[in-house]
Amino acid sequence: MAVSEGANYAPAPMPKPVVSPGEFTFAAMHLDHGHITAMCEGLIGAGGTLKWVYDTQPERAAAFTERFEGVQLAESEEQILEDPEVLLVAAAAVPADRADLGIRVMDAGKDYFTDKTPLTTFDQLERARAAVERTGRKYACYFSERIHVEAAVLAGQLIDRGAIGQVIQVLGMGPHRLGDPDSRPDWFYERARYGGILTDIGSHNFEQMLTFTGSDDAEILSSSIGNFDHADHPELDDFGDAHVALSSGASGYVRVDWFTPDGLRTWGDGRTFILGTEGYIELRKYVDVTTDNGPGQVLLVDGEGEHRIEATGQVGYPFFGDLILDVLHRTENAMTQDHVFTSVELALKAQDQARVLKAAPGA
Repeated sequence: MAVSEGANYAPAPMPKPVVSPGEFTFAAMHLDHGHITAMCEGLIGAGGTLKWVYDTQPERAAAFTERFEGVQLAESEEQILEDPEVLLVAAAAVPADRADLGIRVMDAGKDYFTDKTPLTTFDQLERARAAVERTGRKYACYFSERIHVEAAVLAGQLIDRGAIGQVIQVLGMGPHRLGDPDSRPDWFYERARYGGILTDIGSHNFEQMLTFTGSDDAEILSSSIGNFDHADHPELDDFGDAHVALSSGASGYVRVDWFTPDGLRTWGDGRTFILGTEGYIELRKYVDVTTDNGPGQVLLVDGEGEHRIEATGQVGYPFFGDLILDVLHRTENAMTQDHVFTSVELALKAQDQARVLKAAPGA
């Protein structure tokens, strides 16, 4: 059977700005991870107005102002937190610092939008939950591998429409390229600061398992971590995996690593496999090594045949508009608070109970 170039479905309308200029003002601070750029671009694309930026490294903040025309340099966190126009603070601090920063933001009466992983310890999770309850503010998270990848957005739409029946298994692979080790900051190699591989990049996959299966909780059945090829950085986990039983009855598996070879044309061959009772979906998010097709490939097999769907430019990123409206109307349409905290709690549990793998001598 020939592979079709689509399926009999109509994607949701491309998202548009949900507010007028000046109607939703936000700020950026602590630019330790490059995701902050995409986080801000997503909010601006949904109509948000970026007013301030602050960073402990002035040269990094200055470079940020060159990327985002019109943003003002703040002299301190306090200058942003005391500005009544600012409704939300977006930040990509060192992972171990994200919870305390978020609590300061929420105590100042503003909503918080952090890069993943949203926090790194069980104590931070408990304190963040208490702060949300105390302040009534939002602690949102940029799980980019679902909310900022059109293939994943489209997969969610297809699942919601019953394209593959009931989802019974989600398998996610998140390989990353380490690159020049010397180009990484010191905190990248300190487990107490980055949280471990399953807490850090693995958090993406736990969030996707919950989302694609419609689950609100899960149990970690097994997990493992290892450092196979970076003895000079002994606290780096360069491999991790976990097997999960989800509350919907589905199962999940995640494998993450830092072994993307130099020959790959992008930073990682991130792929997700979603098995349903009436079909399956494969997401080739960033590259398709079997073809010359670009990123954003959705492969759907159902009762009608085999379908390759190009998601890029078709569905956009509705999360950002939904988040803005959630902040303005105190709703939870972009992502619930329980979902954010459950996703990272699973990541913490997987990291905490992981068996440490070691390569056999001479292997």
